[in-house]
Amino acid sequence: QVQLVESGGGLVQAGGSLRLSCAASGRTFSSYAMGWFRQAPGKEREFVVGLSRSGSYTRYADSVKGRFASSRDNAKNTVTLQMNSLKPEDTAVYYCAASLRAVPTDVGYVDYWGQGTQVTVSS
Repeated sequence: QVQLVESGGGLVQAGGSLRLSCAASGRTFSSYAMGWFRQAPGKEREFVVGLSRSGSYTRYADSVKGRFASSRDNAKNTVTLQMNSLKPEDTAVYYCAASLRAVPTDVGYVDYWGQGTQVTVSS
């Protein structure tokens, strides 16, 4: 199995930027497709971005397309999420996710979760 630890969350003003990181340990990192999800208070966990095992394919939710960018480094066992032009509606706990089956574009594809990191965007 794989252990996932997120870092980099915090408080930022609208229009600002944050960079999240996810460090993975355990089984071979390149065996997993990776992704980021988020969950706002009172809402369901939602897909943000998914990456293939090599990182050559990425898919973004429409709500973050053009503002967020994600990549992975299989040599360092890390995934990053660069978030620009942040909006108050981006406020949520952000979770790193790993899947042995497919690029995780839905919670049903996720095999492992990180503990989450809080992102708060003030207006």
